[in-house]
Amino acid sequence: METRKTGRILRSLSGFYDVMTSDGRVTCRGRGSLRKGAQSPLTGDIVEVSVSGEKGMVEKILPRKNRFIRPAVANVDGLVIFAANVNPVTEPFLIDRVAAIAGDQDVPVYICVNKCDLDPAIDLVRIYKNAGFPVICTSAETGEGMEQLREILKGKLTAFTGNTGVGKSSVLNALCPSLALPTGAVSEKLGRGRHTTRHVELYCIGENTYVADTPGFASFDTEQMDVILKENLQYAFPDFGPFIGKCQFHDCSHRTEPGCAVLRAIANGEIEKSRHESYLRLYEKSSQIKPWEL
Repeated sequence: METRKTGRILRSLSGFYDVMTSDGRVTCRGRGSLRKGAQSPLTGDIVEVSVSGEKGMVEKILPRKNRFIRPAVANVDGLVIFAANVNPVTEPFLIDRVAAIAGDQDVPVYICVNKCDLDPAIDLVRIYKNAGFPVICTSAETGEGMEQLREILKGKLTAFTGNTGVGKSSVLNALCPSLALPTGAVSEKLGRGRHTTRHVELYCIGENTYVADTPGFASFDTEQMDVILKENLQYAFPDFGPFIGKCQFHDCSHRTEPGCAVLRAIANGEIEKSRHESYLRLYEKSSQIKPWEL
């Protein structure tokens, strides 16, 4: 007999969706009408499913409070962006683009500077603390920062994201050793890791506490990420906030205009130069997008 239930997608893989319902976990396929529409199911989605025996079908995706293209996840309460200054070194632009995408959707962002036992990443810590982000310094090897990170995650659905090899799965194993997730060594020659996480999956690490482990990305993968309209981009940089509206021109783009309060703040050391460089790169990308294309 077929029954209807509501649940959350814990894993999306090759057209199959593992959905946690009140009666347990059920593997589902997606109804064809979903694929024909503009919406495909994502890990984190709340969905209505029809269940017959041990098989199910995703019938409907309930309204989302947010969703991301990369990482492919929905309905998160926060995003933890992992970075490191050693094996591999994280380019600040990667952090800034993901942080801006999250900021555009009002999703809280936390910066996790990992592998601090190998390199304290002083510059990265300074940049993002000055930009107003909560920064946690961690080491999966020594346990540094794990309790602080655990408190941030408590009672939420949070996605881990960051470049390949930076240690997302290792940190998740340190938080919850019973998961025993596979981890990979980082190539000393290439300075990047191998993809050990190949799909997005939610893991329960405590009461009402879920973490989405996501595939790592490289610099070229940012081309696949969400695009922010250029008019909204300034608001996705929280460190620009105190200076927005104080420029000489009301439509200032904060690039080269005279009397720009943001440029003045950069010159005075109130905004990190690397943050503005990322803004300029994103502005260029955003300028090529028309609203109707979104």
